[in-house]
Amino acid sequence: MRVELPLDLGAIPIEWLLVGLPALALMTILLALLGGNGVEKQTRRRIDRVRTSNAPKLTPQQMITIRRASNDSGIAVIDSMIKHLVPRPELLRLRLASAGLRLSISKYLLICLVVGLLVLGILHAMDVVPLLVAVLFGLFAGIMLPHAIVGFLVARRRNKFIAHFPEAIDLMVRGLRSGLPITESIRTAGTEIVDPVGQELRHITDSVRLGEKLEEALWDCSRRLDIQEFNFFTVALNIQSETGGNLAETLSNLSDVLRRRRQLKMKIKALSSEAKASAYIIGSLPFVMALLIYLVNPEYIDDLWIDPRGMFLVFIGFCSFAMGIGVMYKMVKFEV
Repeated sequence: MRVELPLDLGAIPIEWLLVGLPALALMTILLALLGGNGVEKQTRRRIDRVRTSNAPKLTPQQMITIRRASNDSGIAVIDSMIKHLVPRPELLRLRLASAGLRLSISKYLLICLVVGLLVLGILHAMDVVPLLVAVLFGLFAGIMLPHAIVGFLVARRRNKFIAHFPEAIDLMVRGLRSGLPITESIRTAGTEIVDPVGQELRHITDSVRLGEKLEEALWDCSRRLDIQEFNFFTVALNIQSETGGNLAETLSNLSDVLRRRRQLKMKIKALSSEAKASAYIIGSLPFVMALLIYLVNPEYIDDLWIDPRGMFLVFIGFCSFAMGIGVMYKMVKFEV
């Protein structure tokens, strides 16, 4: 029995099929690797439940807020495109805020577009790959390169926050023991500790001065930072405000726990450094060998960029390479 397909596959160039299908598989793998693991999702669900239980019950009239000017570009067409094209813009805003960047979504998307066009122009000008492959590389670079840079900035800012946050808690403890209220202790720690800890604490005190409750300001900061150490601090303050007790002693114990937690992370990092170094060396070997072969005998490797079968093998190799990186990443990542 003969089955007729509604799509004429013969009308589609073979290069499109050989390049598009592996590229789609590679993008699927990368999106899966970018998502959090089960432990992170479970922790975030628990924090969300605590945040929801402690959130104040607002009427529909009280839920009407004024949007910040930095959230939108001010151009109706661009804002409408962002709302329709970006699936969850609030998460992107929180990610940019976590990195310490004062960028609107429109500016971030403009940077992505410029990066993609720049990579496309360079590859097309060098004439080393076909136009379709150059377009795919430009699309990949425009999406992933800014995302990777923002992720690097977020990780660096979080590590710096975690390193100085116990010192800020110690300052709060000394302020509480000297008779200062918690808001004044947070303000003092914000002026004494370096950024980003000082910046976030000053933001909390400024919000309280403008009439926001301390619990709400802490949960807003916790949502923006997305750091477990600060979540512990927020939950401890909320529980103490409901049940009472010695807040200075509670924060002192929390500071000790955070220091031991950081020491354990550093120990895990030292123990897994050998596996990471092996992954870096093994992962760089294909690119180093391809560069050496290209310098010694360019005609020998040109088939990988010209012949459709060579392009297909290259994309299969990139897919396997991405899967291997993901497996090694999961092997050396430990949750504390």
